[in-house]
This record gives sequence, structure tokens and C-alpha cells, in this order.
Amino acid sequence: MKAMILSAGRGERLRPLTDTTPKPLLEVDAKPLIAYHIEALARAGFTEVVINLSWLGEQIRSRLGDGAAYGLAIEYSEESAALETAGGIVQALPLLGERFVVVNADIFTDFDFARLRSIDSLAHLVLVDNPDHNAGGDFSLLDATVGNDDSGRHTFSGIAQYHRDFFADLRPGKQALAPLLRAAAANGQVSGELFQGNWIDIGTVESLRALNRVSSKTWNSG
Repeated sequence: MKAMILSAGRGERLRPLTDTTPKPLLEVDAKPLIAYHIEALARAGFTEVVINLSWLGEQIRSRLGDGAAYGLAIEYSEESAALETAGGIVQALPLLGERFVVVNADIFTDFDFARLRSIDSLAHLVLVDNPDHNAGGDFSLLDATVGNDDSGRHTFSGIAQYHRDFFADLRPGKQALAPLLRAAAANGQVSGELFQGNWIDIGTVESLRALNRVSSKTWNSG
């Protein structure tokens, strides 16, 4: 099974840092955010990773290379302009297998990606308790089924496993993922789990600074 790290976004809320540095290369404990994911995926047994590139993408390619330094192989999916999440995944499908894990580059977590290797559903989302910036949550979860109702809502972590058929009806181009997930959840086609370990959305300069004030070593993130 392959994994994809979503890395094409501009990172508007992280400006001015992202004016000259792509969001995935912003550092925690002097290590790029994306490196934590690559190392965690390698520990979980993944040997092939796809990374989509757009804003300052060549910096990411130059920093990570072919992945040999991390003990796995990296392929890149180039986007002339960021295609948003679903669009980026659709463009990368030729590089991905039947099933694949997807993770946002701009989160920091100690989630064990090995847990996703045996999932057998059309789409499987890892949900977390709602952070302050998303108090209303995104999805409900009942008996491992993701729904849209307002009871017991949780936040989508940016970590998921998909079967390629989940994207079968999408044409290439810029497309958001959220509407697709909501429609599938409404039809009972999405499974999920609640992760209650360490997870932070690095969405603002302050969140990055706050994380750097706490050693990542306490999270055992490599």
C-alpha cells in the first residue's frame, strides 16, 4: 500500500513564513513537518510515498529527494496550480494503488499509520476531538460509521485511507474533498475511528510557535 502526503497548499494563514518556505518544510524541533510524516510512514511499513507539489514545490523536492534517506521511495505529483484536496488526489491516482493512505502535511501527530493498512472500506476517516478552532466538528461517528448528524460530532484529522473507486466519478481539475466526504457519509459509505492521541493542526503562525515551545520528543514522533 502507498501513502500520499498533501503538500501543494499555499498556507495563507501561515504567512509571512510561507511566502518563502512551503508549509510542509516549516520546522518543529529543527525538522520539517513533512519529515515527521515520512518517518512515521516508514516505521509503519510503507515503502512508497507520493507527494503533490505546487507552491514552492521545488524546495520540497530538493529537500526530500527520492526518499532514500528515509528508507522509502518518493514520487511527486506536480500541480501547476494547487488543485485542492480531491483534485490533487485525482491527479495522483496513476501513481497510487488500489488502496492508499492520505495525510495532510500540515498536521503534527503520533498516530500509528500501520492501523490503516488493514482497513477494507471505500473511505475511512481518522477523527479527533474538536479543537478550539473547529468547535462544531465535522462528522459524527457511530459504531465505526461516519455520519453528518449533529450528535457526537468530531473533527476530521486530515488522515484517511481510500479505495481509488471513491474518486471514480471525479474529473481532473480543482476540487474540494469535503463535499465528496459529506455526500458519501450521508449514504453510509464512510467508516471511521476516533483517535485520542496527540494531534495538532498547524494552521497558524502561533500554533507552530506553540508546538515548538513543547519538545516533539515528548510525543515520540521520531
